[in-house]
Amino acid sequence: MKNNMNEQIEILIKLQKIETEAVGLKSAQKDVSKKLEILDDSLNDFKQSIKDQESTLDVLKKKYRDYESNAQMNLDRKKNTKEKLRAVKTNREYQSLLKEIEDAKAKNSDIEDEMIECLDGMEDAEKSITKKKDEYTQLKNQIANEKENIKQNAEESRIKLEKLDAEMDVVSREIDPVLLKKYLTIKDEYKRGLAVVPVQNAICRGCNVNLPPQLYNELHRCDELRFCPNCQRIIYWKQQ
Repeated sequence: MKNNMNEQIEILIKLQKIETEAVGLKSAQKDVSKKLEILDDSLNDFKQSIKDQESTLDVLKKKYRDYESNAQMNLDRKKNTKEKLRAVKTNREYQSLLKEIEDAKAKNSDIEDEMIECLDGMEDAEKSITKKKDEYTQLKNQIANEKENIKQNAEESRIKLEKLDAEMDVVSREIDPVLLKKYLTIKDEYKRGLAVVPVQNAICRGCNVNLPPQLYNELHRCDELRFCPNCQRIIYWKQQ
């Protein structure tokens, strides 16, 4: 027995609801790769921040070694100068060598200050790296869980989409071919918008425009297919 127009509209609404749900799932599926990529990027950025700090630590260590080498050179120079003092024969030579010794002491004092500052920086960097590595481990585990959830949800969505596609096929067969073609044409025109919309208080809920009184009265009969004169969508009367 052929369905009357009211029943056909109800089936169309059911089809539209299924398709809308499917569109939402497909949109979410498209975002899966992007979500996974964002998570990977955040982890890589964090890992890079650790590498940057490790590079900073390496620079500080090299500076410290250079300072250490310079300090040792000054100590050796100071020692050699002291030995020369024993062999000086004039006061001028003696004063000159004393000045060299004082200069070496001053340089070593400056170097020692730089070395202490360098050590403080190395200590801070090592503490920060240790802390960041702990945070990285936590973040890595957290992201692994998030990625697993995303993949699991994606798989559930895929299975649900298959069911919705099968359901759409069944429901589509229950609709009059002419009506279905008209529905598909309107749906294609509005892309992601609705092709079938209710009318409440004489207002089309597709474009929010008032219907002419006669059309609104005729809509209550639910005896034939009617369209909004403004947006051309299929309309039906919805009781309050």
